[in-house]
This record gives sequence, C-alpha cells and structure tokens, in this order.
Amino acid sequence: MSSPILSVENLVVSYHLQNEWLDAVRDVSLDVLPGQTYGLVGESGSGKSTLVQAIMRYLGANGAVRSGTIRLDGDNLLSKTPPQMRDVWGSKMSMVPQDPLSSLNPSLRVGEQIAEISRRHEGLSQRQAWQRAIQALSQVRIADAEEVARRYPHQLSGGMQQRVVIAMALSTSPRLLVLDEPTTSLDVTTEAAILDLFDELLHKNQSATLFVTHNLGVVARMCDRVAVLYASELMEDAPVSELFHHSLHPYTLSLLECVPRIGQGKRDIRLRAIPGQIPSLRNAPPACVFAPRCPVALEICHRVKPPLEEAAPGHCVKCHRWREIADGSLRLEDGQVEAAIPGNGRNGKRAPAPLLTIENLRVQFESGGLLNRLFRGDGTVKAVDDVSLDVPRGYTVGLVGESGSGKTSLARSVIGLVDTTSGKIELLGVELHGRPGQRNREVLRQLQMVFQHPEESLNPYHTIGETLRRPLMRLAGQSKAVAESNVGALLDAVHLPRDYASRYPNELSGGEKQRVAIARAFAAQPELIVCDEPVSSLDVSVQASILNLLAELQHERQTAYLFISHDLAVVGYLADIIAVIYLGQLVEVGSAKGFFEPPHHPYTEALLSSIPVPDPDAQRERIHLEGDVPSAVNIPSGCRFHTRCPRFLGQICVEQEPPWRTDEHGRQYRCHIPVDELRAAQNDPTNVPHRAEIPSLHPVERGGRG
Repeated sequence: MSSPILSVENLVVSYHLQNEWLDAVRDVSLDVLPGQTYGLVGESGSGKSTLVQAIMRYLGANGAVRSGTIRLDGDNLLSKTPPQMRDVWGSKMSMVPQDPLSSLNPSLRVGEQIAEISRRHEGLSQRQAWQRAIQALSQVRIADAEEVARRYPHQLSGGMQQRVVIAMALSTSPRLLVLDEPTTSLDVTTEAAILDLFDELLHKNQSATLFVTHNLGVVARMCDRVAVLYASELMEDAPVSELFHHSLHPYTLSLLECVPRIGQGKRDIRLRAIPGQIPSLRNAPPACVFAPRCPVALEICHRVKPPLEEAAPGHCVKCHRWREIADGSLRLEDGQVEAAIPGNGRNGKRAPAPLLTIENLRVQFESGGLLNRLFRGDGTVKAVDDVSLDVPRGYTVGLVGESGSGKTSLARSVIGLVDTTSGKIELLGVELHGRPGQRNREVLRQLQMVFQHPEESLNPYHTIGETLRRPLMRLAGQSKAVAESNVGALLDAVHLPRDYASRYPNELSGGEKQRVAIARAFAAQPELIVCDEPVSSLDVSVQASILNLLAELQHERQTAYLFISHDLAVVGYLADIIAVIYLGQLVEVGSAKGFFEPPHHPYTEALLSSIPVPDPDAQRERIHLEGDVPSAVNIPSGCRFHTRCPRFLGQICVEQEPPWRTDEHGRQYRCHIPVDELRAAQNDPTNVPHRAEIPSLHPVERGGRG
C-alpha cells in the first residue's frame, strides 16, 4: 500500500472561550492515500470544519491544536511558521469552499486571480501565468475560457464561479485538496456536473481529497472512505460501501434513516429524525457522547466511554453495542412506521377546489441600467412567463427547477415581494394585488412565507416570544395577554420547549431557528404558506425533523403549501402535486403519486438522473445537460429547452412551441414527443440520450440561445 499523503494522528483541537479550553476535536486519526477521496460527515457542530481548519493550519486566533500530529507527505505541518505555511497553501494543499463568491476577489478578473497563484508558487512570467489560467479554466470544462478569464466574479453564474474556484485550487496540482461543502448551494444538475468534474480531475491528478458534506448521496457518489464525526469525536470510519450497507454505529444508522428516498412520500413512511440535538462543547457527555440521543443506549453507555475498535479490516467503530448490530441481534427501531397523514391526493381522491389560483402569470423586470439597454437593446428579463397553477386546500404543491428557472420569482409574486407584469393571482377567490404593505390584514393573515435562511428573517433583537407574539397581535387581532398565553402553544406545536420564548435567535441552532420561523408562519392560522427552500441548508437529521413537522402541521390544520426546492427527493416526500419549471415556464405538472415513473418531460428526466442516490453501489446512467440555463432576457425560440435537450428532435423543436400532452394518470407535460414514444424510450435502459450523439444537432439549429 502506498504511503498516505495526509496523516492525522490523535488530534485534539480546542478553542479558548471564557478562560477555559474547550475541545472541538478529540483524539481523531485518519490517513488519506493518493487518489483517495475521504468523506467527513456529521451534523453541524460535530467538528468537521474545525478538523479541516486545523489540517489547513487556518484556525482562528482562539483555536489551537493541543496535541497530536498532522503530516503532509511526511512533513509535520504543526512545526511550520506562518510564512512557511504560505508556501504550502496553494502549492501543496488547496481548498474549495462552500460559497465561491466569498472567496473570489470582486475587483479582479477571474483569470488574473488564477494567474496570481501560478506566479506566486511556480515563478511563471505574467504571460505564462495567463496562459496557465486559461488552461486551468479549460480543464474545468469552461467553454470560451479566454473570454471567461476576462470577466469579474459577479458576471458569472454560481456554477461557473464554483468552476473558477476549482480551477484555482487545482492550478498547481496540489497534493491535498479540501472540499468544504462545495455543492451544497448548487442545484441538482449543476451539482452533478461539478461532481463529475471532481471525479475526473481528482483521479487524473492522484491528489488526496477530504470531502466535507452533509449530503449522503454525494458521499455515496464521490467518496472511497467515510469518517463519521459526532460531538468532536470519530464515531465510525469505513470504506464507503461498507459504511452504507453494514453500518455498526447507531448514529450512522440514524443519519441514513433521515434521508428521504426517491418515490417515498409522507404517507408511505415517516422519516426517522434523531431526537434532541448535538451537545455544546461545554456540556459534552463524559462517556459515550451519543448516548443521550441513542435509541439503544444502555446504562454502561452513560457511564463508560467506548473505545475505538476495529470491527473488521479497515472498519473502525466507537460503540459498546457494535457486536450486537453486526450479528443482527440488535436493530434500531424500524423506521417504517404508520404514515403521519391519511391519504388525500396520493390515493387517487379528487383534489378539493383550488385555494390559490395562478392564471397566465408573467413577471418581468429590466436587467441592468440605462447604458445596458442603450448598447444591448431590450434588457427585459422574463422571470415567469405565462404560468398557470392551482394549489388545493390542504395540499402541498412542490415547485422544482434549476437556479434561474423562475421558482423564487413565482413565489415572491404570490407573496407580493415582486410586482406582476400580467396575469392573475387569486387566494380564496380574492385577487391579490400589490406589495405586502398594500394588502389588507386578512390577506396577510391567510398568506405567510418560510424562507431558506431563518437567521435572515428573524429579528436578532427580539426574543422568540416577541417574534411569535407579533403576528398573533397584528394579524390574528389578539390582545397582548392572550397572545402571550398562545406563544407556548406555538412552541409546543413545533416541538420546542416553552422556555425558548425568552431566548434570542443567536441562542438557537439552525434547525431550531427554522422551527421558530415555521411557528411564526402558522401563528395567524393561514390558509397558505409559501416555503422557499426551507430545508436546503440544513443537516439531514434536522431536515428530516422539519419535513415531519411540516407534514404534521398540515394534517392538523389543513394548511396548503407552495413548496419550492431544487431537491426532488425532498419535494417528492412532502408534495401531493409536483410542478417542474424551466426558464420561467412550466414543463410538467402532475400528482406526486407515480410522478417518478415514466413518461417524463426530458428536462424532468435529466433532473431525476442527476440526483445523488445514498447508495454507493447504485448503478444509474446520468443524463448530462449542456451548459447553464439560457438567459431569461433572450429566451430560445420554439421549445425553450431545445438548446440543452438530450432528446432533441431537430427543427420542429427550434421552430415550434411544443403542445401539452397528458398521460392516462392525468400528468401533463409540454413536449413534441408523444406519450407512448416517450415512455418507451425512457423505460429502455439502453436508450440513455447523450446530446453530443444526436446527428441533427448543428450550430444553425441552436439559434436563439441566450
């Protein structure tokens, strides 16, 4: 076996807080071999980011490695001075962060930012470094790399920005590459393209890679080994297939049970969220750190810390009961419990009358300023283009699509945060007009919203009690005393302790803040709640608890949801009806029951094939979509998906708008391919379309691309 590129031994990393040292990483060891991708998974607060920062020698001023060693190709990194580490950063070790925009200099062209690294670490001339930058951009599959190199970061899409950061990280062929949640903020097709890119480049360069993520599907897709961290300690470490199919730690098993699978709905299975929350650094349990939340903990688990043992060659676990799990005599309680909600739309019953009706909605706005319109002509962005959609009472309508498809613009037009250009939106038969400040109190009461980032929508200077009391008084018309008494009931409804009313948002975890945001949305007993990516930034365990909570509250109160997400597995779990939007236009709408079976619109087909499945042995052919979503300023002619469609037919797709077609179950999609032909093609496992293989695809036929 080759020597490890990265070797971490018995590492202890601590932070100095309030005159004491608190351990954020305790006694962690791991080795990463050449060409190996090593996954780090665990909930927020488990120590993943601290471990990575320690390895990179990039801890904050109050952080320190208290003991242990970190070696890169045998070289002790802990003995190096900051000037010596500057020679290591960028040349021998690089990092790709979660948010690419925050790590790019907004005042420098992206090519110059890459060239600067080559000049600094490889001594190249300015001309040589520029050519290396263009080569690096081409390596990450950026078309017209020389033109892109001259752009500034804000002129690139999120997926393009991430490719630039990857090009920067790989430009010097580092020995160690650290990926810190590099695809969390990307939509499913962009994520799939970035993962393909990593897969190709990492094996070519034979770098050692640390991949930090909470997405277990990404772990299964990318990693060779996985280390599971919890409350600063290593719980389990194994080859990826062994970990997914033969997990031996209750925490790992619980994480895997949290993930919704494609085709599973809220009426088929209740997600098994992990109760409680990860302990703070100051209050870590003295024995097994997972014991307070473990469903199979014994008395010894609360009294004696388990050792890290090798259960099988290359498979380590820290649990008193791993032998019982291994031989099958101990099983965590079965997650296939009785469904939380009785059937409605999923068992074939006719949906009730629409609560929300959207008819021929258009949302347009001007792109850029006066100079942009003078020199480039019409700068009108067609964010939502002739969309009609109904949301029945008590139902969830899931809206999915890539970034730039118009999901958020549609949601914001319903809530009143953007102006509509034409069309009609009705709630309970009453047409909605204007911004929230122009709507009457009854409309505001009936229509609420839950945002993606609760910390941005909660006032940091108001206690949780004040936050929940406000809608009760202003929208429900309750007196201060009555509202005060009802705050506890709202906290009960979202499974938070009543004493949280006196806390401030910064005293809550991300999942707890989202529960408060949900409680606030339900405070005035609305008929409809718009949920804009409410779980996309959460850990899988917190995500499961929030999805269960939304399902429970909907069943109890018959509230309808317009649920927006780029995660089809999440949408499929919660939704009764699924609508797929592309470039401002709906392309498929149908009941969630059977939605994941063909026929699909080719765009939906590509989205489904791009979902990372939490099974490393799953064999699936992925459909590659070329490029980003075209500009909504210059929408392609005919079928607006024809510039990327893997089942492109030719001129008919370029010249004619496709008709709506309906299958025998009432599902509708917009395509030139008839239902039976599309179903036959998509049911044939050998018929995986690849755009480049379609002979009729020529530049002349791709006119109209924005």
